[in-house]
Amino acid sequence: MPETPPLPAILDRIDAGQDQALDRLKELLRIPSISTDPAHAGDCRAAADWLVGELRGLGFAAETRPTPGHPMVVGHGGAGGRHVLFYGHYDVQPVDPLDHWTRDPFDPAVETTSAGDVIRARGASDDKGQLMTFLEACRAYKEETGALPCRITILFEGEEESGSPSLVPFLEANREELGAEIALICDTGLHDSRVPAIVTSLRGLLGEEITVRGPDRDLHSGGYGGLAMNPARVLTRILGGLHDEAGRVQVPGFYDGIEEPPAEVLRGWEALDFSAEDFLGGVGLSIPAGEAGRTGLEMLWSRPTAEINGIWSGYTGRGFKTVLPAEAHAKVSFRLVKGQDPLALRDAFHDWVRSQVPADCEVSFAEHGAAPASGMSVDAPIFGAAKAALTEEWGRKAAFVGAGGSIPIAGYFQSILGMESMLAGFAKNDDQIHSPNEKYDVESFRKGIRSWARILATLA
Repeated sequence: MPETPPLPAILDRIDAGQDQALDRLKELLRIPSISTDPAHAGDCRAAADWLVGELRGLGFAAETRPTPGHPMVVGHGGAGGRHVLFYGHYDVQPVDPLDHWTRDPFDPAVETTSAGDVIRARGASDDKGQLMTFLEACRAYKEETGALPCRITILFEGEEESGSPSLVPFLEANREELGAEIALICDTGLHDSRVPAIVTSLRGLLGEEITVRGPDRDLHSGGYGGLAMNPARVLTRILGGLHDEAGRVQVPGFYDGIEEPPAEVLRGWEALDFSAEDFLGGVGLSIPAGEAGRTGLEMLWSRPTAEINGIWSGYTGRGFKTVLPAEAHAKVSFRLVKGQDPLALRDAFHDWVRSQVPADCEVSFAEHGAAPASGMSVDAPIFGAAKAALTEEWGRKAAFVGAGGSIPIAGYFQSILGMESMLAGFAKNDDQIHSPNEKYDVESFRKGIRSWARILATLA
């Protein structure tokens, strides 16, 4: 294994090559790799091929691997030292509504804003800009020393934004090849857009679509209203009872098995001085709506949720049509915490809904994914070393935090590959991921590269 150079030399090389690094990121951002749209299957393949070319240029033995959906990118490089697996995804969300964008979402450009320079494009933050921070850190080591700092396996997925249908079978089929000491995942962000963070807990996800059917056709509300059962009435009554007055979910057994965060973790969260009111103020709200008696960060990171994501029935076009609809539909998602079994909760939810449907109606369900929550132990020295590295780079004390969103890959790495994950990313709360005008701060890109270089130095 080559001798590791002084870290300052690596950091200087990163700073000197910043413009070229941004140009490479723009190349990747120009590829419209929208995984959920079959019309962009060729673009997803193009993004995978582009990444393979970059990896090979950095000394990785890299290739695309076929799946029933979009290809995986797998690379192996380096020798000696720790063996780490780095994961990211090259696919992006659709751009709709297109007319809300201030520029072509696949024509990236650096823009100057009141908060600093940003690169604006679909995928700039989620996840192309993030995964490129790691590749650019590897590039700095390669250019400075001629070698990678340790043994690195790369896994880039092309279906993360469309439910990862190929991921679990791929991990199971390649368990031995992909195994490492620890997984590094970049699909996260800074805490409060300022504090570097390592995510140690992730909520799971359960998705359900409900359809309640009543009469065999839409009915005239004057001719049948008051006598015939209205499926929209049935469904809204059920959904209205999903929470009690204290914000607790009413599905039987929903809270069984939940583990409370350790006291020291809760104390660390308190030190972050999070204001639920200020957080909500950024989206035009002010009153916390979760479980009574819980802090804002508990609601976001360590408590489960049930949310109605969409509801529709009858006539929804312009004007008015007085019908009693034949069907009513809703999409409901649950964010789960450690100790909850998503498949058991799915059964409990189905039973709870069915128990409230009158005999004159019927209900059916469409399943939309089920992934357990995951929690990482931070006892290993690498977590403390990485926390110190992030603190040094950002000039603020790094924090161990939870995440309200779901990144199922961390749980799969635990259950399938048998290894812990370290989640560190540099997105900001205002990056508008999944929304029009997505951006990634140029500072996040530069300091993200430098952060991975520091973390890799601890591994080397």
